Amino acid sequence: MCGILAVLGSYDKSAARRARILECSRRLRHRGPDWSGLWVGDGGGCYLAHERLAIIDPASGDQPLFNETKEIVVAVNGEIYNHELLKAEMQKHNYHTQSDCEVIAHLYEEIGEAVVNKLDGMFSFVLYDTRDQSFIAARDPIGITPLYLGWGLDGSVWFASEMKALKDDCERFEEFPPGHIYSSKQGGLRRYYNPPWFTDIIPSEPYDPLTLRHAFEKAVIKRMMTDVPFGVLLSGGLDSSLVAAVASRHLANNKGSDKWGNKLHSFCVGLKGSPDLKAAKEVADYLGTHHQEFYFTVQEGLDALSDVIYHIETYDVTTIRASTPMFLMSRKIKALGVKMVISGEGSDEIFGGYLYFHKAPNKEELHRETCRKIKALHLYDCLRANKSTSAWGVEARVPFLDKDFIDLAMSIDPAEKMVQLKEGRIEKYILRKAFDDKDDPFLPQHILFRQKEQFSDGVGYSWIDGLKDHAASHVTDLMMANAVHVYPHNTPGTKEAYYYRMLFEKHFPQQSARFTVPGGPSVACSTAAAIAWDKAWSNNLDPSGRAASGVHVAAYTEESPVEVTDINGSVEESAKKKPKLVDGNALEVSALA
Repeated sequence: MCGILAVLGSYDKSAARRARILECSRRLRHRGPDWSGLWVGDGGGCYLAHERLAIIDPASGDQPLFNETKEIVVAVNGEIYNHELLKAEMQKHNYHTQSDCEVIAHLYEEIGEAVVNKLDGMFSFVLYDTRDQSFIAARDPIGITPLYLGWGLDGSVWFASEMKALKDDCERFEEFPPGHIYSSKQGGLRRYYNPPWFTDIIPSEPYDPLTLRHAFEKAVIKRMMTDVPFGVLLSGGLDSSLVAAVASRHLANNKGSDKWGNKLHSFCVGLKGSPDLKAAKEVADYLGTHHQEFYFTVQEGLDALSDVIYHIETYDVTTIRASTPMFLMSRKIKALGVKMVISGEGSDEIFGGYLYFHKAPNKEELHRETCRKIKALHLYDCLRANKSTSAWGVEARVPFLDKDFIDLAMSIDPAEKMVQLKEGRIEKYILRKAFDDKDDPFLPQHILFRQKEQFSDGVGYSWIDGLKDHAASHVTDLMMANAVHVYPHNTPGTKEAYYYRMLFEKHFPQQSARFTVPGGPSVACSTAAAIAWDKAWSNNLDPSGRAASGVHVAAYTEESPVEVTDINGSVEESAKKKPKLVDGNALEVSALA
């Protein structure tokens, strides 16, 4: 993962301006500590800066990158998985490096702005064409890599991987939408990614377990493209365990295995005794990975909160809860010399894996909710996975968000994704069934059918309770009473949300920064629309999976309601009682076996 900064159309061409651009770029150096590059064009009115994390071609792939004549220059954050195929189709070109990203400059020379439709990968890039002083910027279809767009008072247009590089120099800035391209020739943004599942049509393709399995295996293999040591993030849940299982099977055929060994490295984080640590250890032993457990204490997590919020650039409660352990783990992974990890984000959104999907009233509602969740991933899980790891110079890759895999999974009749406990079909059943190979098992049965555990819960239940207690010690009742006046936009509804908002505003006091964070009520990671599925949820809005009362095996009791938490900011009344855990029997044992 890298950091890019571009300033285009600036009228200030002074040495001081150049120095300021370099200072803004340095704010992204955590994303790319291996190299810093700067290209200045148009007499000093255009700048492309790059902070590089070297994953592919560490020796010669420094950026910005060019075509043969150096008339086209590009700065890229991400990975282009089909770069070898694209190079094979453009054999007349001479390449300066072995970088996967250089292909963008040559492809643009061939087909212009249609380049975005040919790329398979995760990417954000800015490209400048010196032949006509035009430029484009683009972001991958799902928004796996971050990108922000800003405007200076002098008429300049700014692009950056994180808003911290824009916040002091742009009069206004906003998040660059996924699946879009910005064209100076056409005068703004337009969507280039329009898959069939974007429409209102409910899909009806039959479910084929082997087709789904093979598509996911292909997605994982793509993401093993690397010239540096890598590993997998393994929580012991279904998604990360499948990633690890597939990666371990194909590691021997990976071109880097002869350099770094043919034993997969896996990493897990949690409070001592947490559910994830136990499950991950069992999966690692089963797969034979070289497994590393990282522990953190509640106090260590609390001490890191301000740094976490600075790096992930949000005040969303769910994201902060889950980002903190991932942030702490990434620091230790980097200390081991690992620069890339493969992770399991995206599966729950695609297959209806969150526990609130148990209450989906019909297949149409389930499908619409999965569409809403995927379209919002760049604001939540993609943001967390990317920025929590890149804070320490580690790149996270997410095979569930492979474009081809998403298109396949979202074409399946959503009736197949419905939870039917009486028939033994729990959440994400079709994904579990696709890898339920009795002759050559990928995972132990009880892991393959383990109940969904949200990451912020799985690292240890006392983590969430510790966060709430800590926030309550810093936020008074009077502060909450006046919250709507202090924070009229996305007003925090709980003391925890208020505390995070205070930390966020210290780092990002600009109005534009506040508007980059979404709003609206949620329960157990739902969108606002899904709350209507269960009337009881309106009194129990909490992002924890334990809020899925009657579903989670360690759910909050109805008699002891959880403090009402709106993860996205709208005002709600707070209950006084602390949550209690019960040993629930909401799911039949047969459904989990």
